[in-house]
Amino acid sequence: MKLIYCHADVYNPGGMERVLLNKLRWWVQRGGYELMVVTTDQHGRPPFYEFPPEVRMVDLGINYKDDNGKNPIAKTLGYLRKRKKHREALTELLMRERPDVVISLYPSESSFIPDIPDGSVKMLELHFNKMFRLQYKRKGLLGLADRIRTKQDEKLVRRFDNFIVLTRQDAEMWGEMSNLSVMPNAAVTMPHIPHKYGNHRVIAVGRLDYQKGFDRLLDAWALLPKQLRETWRLDIFGQGEWEEKLKNQIQTLGIGDSAAVNKPTNQIFNEYAASDFLVMTSHYEGFPMVMIEAMACGLPTVCFDFLCGPRDIIANGINGLIVPEGDLQAFANAMQRLMENPEELEHMSAQATKISEVYAQDTIMKRWELFITDQVRKK
Repeated sequence: MKLIYCHADVYNPGGMERVLLNKLRWWVQRGGYELMVVTTDQHGRPPFYEFPPEVRMVDLGINYKDDNGKNPIAKTLGYLRKRKKHREALTELLMRERPDVVISLYPSESSFIPDIPDGSVKMLELHFNKMFRLQYKRKGLLGLADRIRTKQDEKLVRRFDNFIVLTRQDAEMWGEMSNLSVMPNAAVTMPHIPHKYGNHRVIAVGRLDYQKGFDRLLDAWALLPKQLRETWRLDIFGQGEWEEKLKNQIQTLGIGDSAAVNKPTNQIFNEYAASDFLVMTSHYEGFPMVMIEAMACGLPTVCFDFLCGPRDIIANGINGLIVPEGDLQAFANAMQRLMENPEELEHMSAQATKISEVYAQDTIMKRWELFITDQVRKK
């Protein structure tokens, strides 16, 4: 069976890229699959993660991101030209390759890919959630555009043979759709790295941008009693446009002795093993893969009650703590609770590891295999 995944690029250390990598590795090990990843904005850069050599990597050279920073009119005109080029290039590729299944991860081809008559099953896999455009709370014309595009999304997703979301909470927001399915991401098989208690370290992982809300995390960290910040440490791992902003915020808050922003690492499981619990202050997620991975390594999670994911994954007070959205003092109190109660922290850690039973990679990927096989048969 031939599977083609479409994504903007794979040179960043993002969660979507890691999820894609993990799926491709499983398909390769399973055998019987011909695999390809088609990108638009790779610009000749190597993937951040090492993809299996059995996977063909094809970049169409559209480079939408080259127009970022231009004025709205120039950016819109450039986007329309590039989308036409993208449609022509992807149509030629799919008509030549004749795949069984094409899976779009929701970049620009999602607007036209159902129309390409290559005979494949067309799937749209959403790694955000229905409300992701509205989380920025933009005003004026930009806010109006966000609301219009959110309504347009409802029509767009119905055009695919299958529309896949990651959580039950998100599925409820989309409502009744005959092509809608819920398929969570899987926890990868963890390397055998013993997790020890008493590291007195809190970890956060993700892109340094608005979505992940690390500015909120730093503000909450500054609310902790000084004696705790003298014995505990916060390490954030990631890269992105907010790097300098966050580093400046650390200095402004006077927490440089206990908090730091670190470069992303390919050895994140070593960092989980050297930490006591995970913190997440995202404004929104599709499915928080970092949460699954960290919990599988024995780290409870303290997080805001953002859309979507926490309610699907965390049993509040058992394997983590869910804090009312945006309540910084409550977030600081939740961190303090785990810091000052090592027995509760250890109990939550033991419960957190059980998440790997629910989201085991083999279990989730076998669901994907059955789903895809059934859809191809029906086509």
